Amino acid sequence: GNFVKWYSCGPTVYDASHMGHARSYISFDILRRVLTDYFGYNIQYCMNITDIDDKVYNASVTDNSIFCALPQFWEQEYFKDMDALNVAPPDVLTRVSEYVPEIVAYVEQIIKNGYAYESNGSVYFSVSQFDSSNDHFYARLVPEAVGDLQALQEGEGSLSSQAEQLNEKRSPNDFALWKASKPGEPSWDSPWGKGRPGWHIECSVMASSILGSTMDIHTGGVDLKFPHHDNELAQAEAHYNNSCWVKYFLHSGHLTIAGCKMSKSLKNFITIKEALKKNTARQLRLAFLLHSWKDTLDYSENTMHDAVQFEKLANEFFLTVKDVLRNQPDHGPESFNKWSAEELHLSSLFSKRQQSVHVALCDNVDSRTALDNLRQLISASNTYLATMHEKKSTPNGQLLRNIAKYITWIFKVFGAISQEEEIGFPISTAGSNTEEILMPYLNTLSNFREDVRNIARSHKVSEALELCDKLRDDVLPALGVRLEDKEGAKTVVKLVDKDQLLKERAEKKKAIFLKFFLRLAAAKKTAEKEAQRKIPPSQLFISQTDKYSAFDNQGFPTHDVQGKELSKGQTKKLRKLFDAQAKLYEDYLQSCLT
Repeated sequence: GNFVKWYSCGPTVYDASHMGHARSYISFDILRRVLTDYFGYNIQYCMNITDIDDKVYNASVTDNSIFCALPQFWEQEYFKDMDALNVAPPDVLTRVSEYVPEIVAYVEQIIKNGYAYESNGSVYFSVSQFDSSNDHFYARLVPEAVGDLQALQEGEGSLSSQAEQLNEKRSPNDFALWKASKPGEPSWDSPWGKGRPGWHIECSVMASSILGSTMDIHTGGVDLKFPHHDNELAQAEAHYNNSCWVKYFLHSGHLTIAGCKMSKSLKNFITIKEALKKNTARQLRLAFLLHSWKDTLDYSENTMHDAVQFEKLANEFFLTVKDVLRNQPDHGPESFNKWSAEELHLSSLFSKRQQSVHVALCDNVDSRTALDNLRQLISASNTYLATMHEKKSTPNGQLLRNIAKYITWIFKVFGAISQEEEIGFPISTAGSNTEEILMPYLNTLSNFREDVRNIARSHKVSEALELCDKLRDDVLPALGVRLEDKEGAKTVVKLVDKDQLLKERAEKKKAIFLKFFLRLAAAKKTAEKEAQRKIPPSQLFISQTDKYSAFDNQGFPTHDVQGKELSKGQTKKLRKLFDAQAKLYEDYLQSCLT
């Protein structure tokens, strides 16, 4: 039906959240929003917090309260990061520390069903017993990984000695459901003695407690496929004696940093807070949207540049449409005009792009193709606006409004716009609609400036024109206002982010300086070439007495500075330079004659 049960593997809270976490949780937030806000599914979204884990306990402390305080602190930091990324919170949050009694009962049932055994105070899952059953199959997600002892050991935790476990296990492929605690480690009571849950059993129990014996969607990073998710499946199906605990597993792709795996040893470990100092949450989300959620994403300058440019393209379109709409009636009969061939063409493209976006989202939530269609729609709309400007015709505000509203809605669906905006990215301060308040005053200022410019042009008052340019280029950008003068048309007023405008202004000045520098360099190079043409070939080497000591009657060097005759190779190389200069000099003489 319309009701979807969804479980997502949450973080192990022992350190700051990093871009690898962002890769998974932004991707799943996009999928969740698309299923809810676009396709209309009613989702119950459950996520866990792993606060019992060897990574949490990997410290030399004797006060067990530390084991509670540490994960509580990092859990709070995790949710601060998610809020900053506009990742919607789960409907249900489960913490391992709150589900220990349920875990014990769950393990007892697996033992009762014949798929687990107790050994030296720990409990292990019997992979061979489960796999030999006609109703079950172990490692359905990654069958080729069976027997990968390194992956299995990583899943057992850093505090578990491989040698100790091999002595306790019936098979190296078996994995811990319950671990006997050592002195100095936190513990809970159980029928097998004091201990703590294994990693894999935690998710099986918490997901089952909320979603029951079967669920629709289970998500996690691709690195969790084996052994974690395969072991989750085995445990749950062994507990319920069924063969369909999860209908769909969705795994987000890896994240690399400039082509390399992220790790502290490579000094490319980037926390979410650090990433948000370089780019906004929207830009990070757009970077993810421009790539498939299931493929590897490379977090690099090029990736973020593409995201920033896409945001700029969309934002400029939104601002242009808003300017068009401010200068037209927004309701009533006078807001409708007869459509020309240009409107009919744009409307047809609009319908095609909408259908293409729908097909893309139906195809495994292909956000990359969806955004590509939005890009094409924006480009077509900009072409339409340019055509109407050339024809000195008024663009159709209703059509442009509908296109801009649709693009805005898709951005909302993707979580790239968090506030209730009819068109474009939000520009608000302290809960007020800044744009609505300021625009009447800014339009009045723009109209007054335009009148001053026209008078100054007619009377050739250059000082007044310079002041008008300064208002446009220096004063208003510092306040977050951009004026765009159009030849033969009304000045466009755009209210944008102040920091963005100042950055644009700095880049513009940098580009002007670079252009000036390149022009100087080119002029210098041209002058040097011209000077080189005027040198007779006989004078090319004659002054280089630090290299050569003797020359023939044409000025060609024959001996080096030590008086040694030049080798054939040296002579051949110098002859090529000599002949080239002879041709240059001849061309110069010919140009003087003409």
